[in-house]
Amino acid sequence: MASCCPCPFSGRRSLLLLLLLRVCLAREAAATTSHLSGYFGTKSRYEEVNQHLLRDPLSLGPPEPGHLLPSAACVPLQLRALIRHGTRFPTEKQIRKLGQLHRLLRGQARACPAAQQLARWDMWYQPDMDGRLAPKGRLDMERLARRLAARFPGLLAPQRRFAFASSSKHRCVESSGAFRRGLHLALHSQLPAADIENEKTEINDKLMRFFDYCEKFVTCVEENTTAMYQVDAFKEGPEMKRVLEKIAATLCLPVSDLNADLVQVAFFTCSSELSIKNVNSPWCSLFSDDDAKVLEYLNDLKQYWKRGYGYDINSRSSCILFQDIFKHLDKAIAESKSSMPISSPVILQFGHAETLQPLLALMGFFKDEEPLTANNYKKQMHRKFRSGHIVPYASNLIFVLYHCDHAKTPEEEYQVQILLNEKLLPFLHSEETVSLYTDLKNHYKDILQNCHFKEECELSKTNTTSTDEL
Repeated sequence: MASCCPCPFSGRRSLLLLLLLRVCLAREAAATTSHLSGYFGTKSRYEEVNQHLLRDPLSLGPPEPGHLLPSAACVPLQLRALIRHGTRFPTEKQIRKLGQLHRLLRGQARACPAAQQLARWDMWYQPDMDGRLAPKGRLDMERLARRLAARFPGLLAPQRRFAFASSSKHRCVESSGAFRRGLHLALHSQLPAADIENEKTEINDKLMRFFDYCEKFVTCVEENTTAMYQVDAFKEGPEMKRVLEKIAATLCLPVSDLNADLVQVAFFTCSSELSIKNVNSPWCSLFSDDDAKVLEYLNDLKQYWKRGYGYDINSRSSCILFQDIFKHLDKAIAESKSSMPISSPVILQFGHAETLQPLLALMGFFKDEEPLTANNYKKQMHRKFRSGHIVPYASNLIFVLYHCDHAKTPEEEYQVQILLNEKLLPFLHSEETVSLYTDLKNHYKDILQNCHFKEECELSKTNTTSTDEL
């Protein structure tokens, strides 16, 4: 690629051009990082799905087609938000693998520029960080709260009742506190936040970590070594083999010293440095666009078979959460019809990518015509199921129920919208961004009436490890 700067000359002009060269190289590096960042899957920063936030973290973004409200005569009655925790540190397992790779490079005896550069990199991650919320994750939550308060001022308003619930994981509890602080700043800008983050949040793992309570999922998917066959096969396939050989050559290492897991850790270190520190990590220089696409597919395969459409139990286990959402929507409608105050106008729940992804699969969103498998990488280049576009850090799924005055029929009186990552999500039954509540309930009638968590999650007495029945 041609250099963006002319060749330097002597004297002051040389110094000036050297500075310009550094600026140009910095721009190129930033562009490379930005381009790679579209392929980080579940380790993606939230700004990748809302690019306008890179310029203004509190911006509501460009206007969407149509109006946010179903009509001027509609006012929001209830908001239910399911929110993934903000940007976190890598897990202890990932940090130990990174330490293993870093030690391997530090022990590299041969003169190898790429290996030497990474060997000099400061290994600042510590095992006790273990998936905890990063400072950037707190900002993710505070800013999301302030944007939602600006987007729904009638609901997220002073004197309103907010119901907070969270997974028991520390990163989720802290996300809840940071969101609470952001909401306080938005609604009471003149008042000190004090101990607002320490206010009690209900811990509800049965809803936010339903997968832990589903014996069939735990036994047949989570702990079943054969359930991730497609993932393991792709790790040994030609696409990953080419990436491994290229990275090994770049680092002057024997291919046998690397494996798909170590390469993936290096790739996710690139993403962590961008998400947590907003820097272009030297680890990013190992990967081309084509490498990134392969590693994204590897991550998506895991999400597909463990949390998405790969096995029915992945999504069916989330029906306990889905039904709870509609239980509260029904209650709000009943209270509205009785001219009673809405008892739970705002429900805010903090969980994981593993909370949102199965729920979206249960609802039928982002489903491709063919399953994602180890041998159809090229056919799936334009797939709908891209986890980084669906559940990045701080991802959120929001149900908004409206009451509409002057409705022509009783059915039109209550309408609903869904937002994914603050963007209107078209309903599958209509392709519209507004639905009559009765139409939405009818579309999901089978799940609401016939998906029973206890029965779905019971193990077959004949075979407790087979994935055939999933």
